[in-house]
Amino acid sequence: MRNNNESLTLKEQIRRRIAGNLNSVINIVIVGVIVATLFTTATPSGMFSGSIAEGIISGVNSNATPTPEWPTPTPRPKPPIGIVVGHWGDDNDPGAVCPDGLTELSINQSVASIVQQNLKNEGLEVDLLKEFDPILNGYQGLALISIHADSCNYINDQATGFKVAASMNTQRPDKTARLTACLRNRYTLATQMKAHIGITPDMSSYHAFDEINADTPAVIIEIGFMNLDRQILTQQPDLIAEGITNGILCYLYNEDVSDPDPDEPSQ
Repeated sequence: MRNNNESLTLKEQIRRRIAGNLNSVINIVIVGVIVATLFTTATPSGMFSGSIAEGIISGVNSNATPTPEWPTPTPRPKPPIGIVVGHWGDDNDPGAVCPDGLTELSINQSVASIVQQNLKNEGLEVDLLKEFDPILNGYQGLALISIHADSCNYINDQATGFKVAASMNTQRPDKTARLTACLRNRYTLATQMKAHIGITPDMSSYHAFDEINADTPAVIIEIGFMNLDRQILTQQPDLIAEGITNGILCYLYNEDVSDPDPDEPSQ
């Protein structure tokens, strides 16, 4: 009987120890819950809310150095090419006039407008100028070309072909000479016309040469005689314009050039 009682007593002791340990764990959990509840109750509303975080971020951002907004650079305008339309805007002088009413001005305008478009297609800036345009005073550009046509009167069988005269009032004679050479070469190749040797005082002393900035290379071209060259001038202005355009591009792009021999047939 004593052994049984001692066994029961031992079992009872173990049970009581387990129950005691369990009660300790439960008490610890209860205390933790109570403390957490009290802490939450005592904490000011919104202490760790999103508004606080937003406020902190806002404060940081307000004190941060703002990213500079650099202005977009303004593209520098390209220097233009001036194209003078001979006799345009000069009501008192339409240039040479044929018996049937064909005027030099109409030919000049047709050719110049095509040259302007050709050069724009190359991405170049072009000023189409009147004969006595105020813009000519001090004009600065990559080049200036004045387009004219020659007399409609029959002079002789040699009154055919084109003429190019360069400005003598220039501080860049090298560039002016090259522009002249390019224009003569490319115009001959495009039109199959020959250069006429008779440069008139109206060309060599062309008024615009004294008006523009002396740094601007300038030439005047008589694109043909309205009598013997009438067909190409009136029916193929695009070909005439091609010769002028190619001459300008030859100059701008520093292309190889050599004047065709006037005694050799055009190629």
